Amino acid sequence: MSDVALIPPAAPFSPEQRAWLNGFFAGLMNLAIPPHEQQRPGDGDSLARQGVTQTETDDTSGQNEDLPWHDPALDLEERLKLAEGQPVSNRLMAAMAQLDCGACGYDCQRYSQAIAEGAEKRLNLCVPGGKATTRALKRILAEAEADCPTKTESSGASVDQAADAVTALVNAPVDRPSVGYDASSPVHAKFIAAQRLTAADSEKDIRHVVIELNGAPVDYEAGDALGIFPTNCPQLVDDVLATLGADGGLPVTIDGKVVALRESLLERLCLKDPSDELIELVCQHATSEEQRRWVQGLLDGSEDEASPDVLDVLRCAAPGALSAQQVVDRLQRLQPRLYSIASSPKKHAREVHLTVGKVAWQCGDRWRKGVASTFLAERAEAKRPLRVFVKKSHGFRLPVDGSTDCIMVGPGTGIAPFIGFLEEREASGCSGRNWLFFGAPHERTDFLYKDRLVEWQQTGLLTRLDTAFSRDQAERIYVQHRMEENAAELWSWLQRGAHFYVCGDASRMARDVDRTLKAIIARQGAMSHEQAEAYLRSIARQGRYQRDVY
Repeated sequence: MSDVALIPPAAPFSPEQRAWLNGFFAGLMNLAIPPHEQQRPGDGDSLARQGVTQTETDDTSGQNEDLPWHDPALDLEERLKLAEGQPVSNRLMAAMAQLDCGACGYDCQRYSQAIAEGAEKRLNLCVPGGKATTRALKRILAEAEADCPTKTESSGASVDQAADAVTALVNAPVDRPSVGYDASSPVHAKFIAAQRLTAADSEKDIRHVVIELNGAPVDYEAGDALGIFPTNCPQLVDDVLATLGADGGLPVTIDGKVVALRESLLERLCLKDPSDELIELVCQHATSEEQRRWVQGLLDGSEDEASPDVLDVLRCAAPGALSAQQVVDRLQRLQPRLYSIASSPKKHAREVHLTVGKVAWQCGDRWRKGVASTFLAERAEAKRPLRVFVKKSHGFRLPVDGSTDCIMVGPGTGIAPFIGFLEEREASGCSGRNWLFFGAPHERTDFLYKDRLVEWQQTGLLTRLDTAFSRDQAERIYVQHRMEENAAELWSWLQRGAHFYVCGDASRMARDVDRTLKAIIARQGAMSHEQAEAYLRSIARQGRYQRDVY
């Protein structure tokens, strides 16, 4: 792959425009750039001029047939295999989590294109993909660099043509993020409450979080997500400082600014996933050969300990061997987390509600904590403003026609957007029927929003409520089993034009629901497996099969 990036990232062009210019000038100057990285007239150029991305023109299912790997329910290796032989930007995209969550500042396709063109050097921005994605990106780039020819044919373009191209692109509109709708331009909001939804003796601690927009110039719709910038646990920060033997007031430079070390660790740097660069540094200064082998194992994948964090790695370095600046330079940036919004603006005009599962577990002699979930459950306070942004949904929306029926599958915290959907349908007076499948471990301790759901059943807003409490009986029962039990009725709803929604875990639940739905369509519709898949693709293209999975 070429590393040609003649147009600086700071130049006033969108990523698509910069890609076109880099390719144009590479050809003009006879520099190496693969043909698949060159912009072709009539494809991305017209989209870039209109400020429209290919992702936004795809069907809303996230299962575009031209991008078969763009499915978060697929494993990383499955996605990479589907992208074999594809242009390098597509292979890079396949390594990402496919959630289009926006935490990286792009969607998956834009992020991969920015890396491929050389405009984005950071390979660790995919928060959901984590270290596995970062390593896959590095491997793909290394392979592409090794395979890249050193020369391409000159484009034969003239300097006058180059000048005309630059003039045209300078005058073309640039799609810039709006304040409050992008991770690079968050707004301030006010934390109100984090009320526990599960019983005190439940194994899960799930909160209903209320955030006041506090005059922020943003609006949201049911189906959108809220991005939140958390801070790290103060105790973890103190442990890192103690391990480094450094004072929290020590000045360090981060992103060109001088800040106190403790502030940078608390608010700017990721203490969860150690970067490969930090691991390599610690390997050079390990206190023993045993610890060096353990740290090296994290780098090559031979060490299978669950989720070692930055503190675990730093504790393997000899005391005083690492300077604070060396560590800061090798830590990843703390990225925002996104949560499906569990409210409707028609009922809560200036509030955003979330359903957040607090993540905490014991690993060895330490407790590990999910950064954002414990921030919201334990550390957020009204006197300190939250930095938030609204991530607009481009494929998880209620039907425009309020008479359309809706089937919603949302176990656990996956129920969040459907609370917003039901509030929206209630406030709008929609006549369409609503059917919710909800699952949790135990009915007594884990039935989220039970009182509200029962009330909606009584008023008729919720036509059907099918629950699956997996551990309340000897055999495990999940939402897909409830779908099977009601296959004929579910097929009848689909035949009448119902929209089918899924929210929750991508790797297991969403895959099982998808498999079950295809089986129901095949059996009830007397179709072959291939015909059932085609039917599902068809309703997905119509926006009738939508997933919000993570």
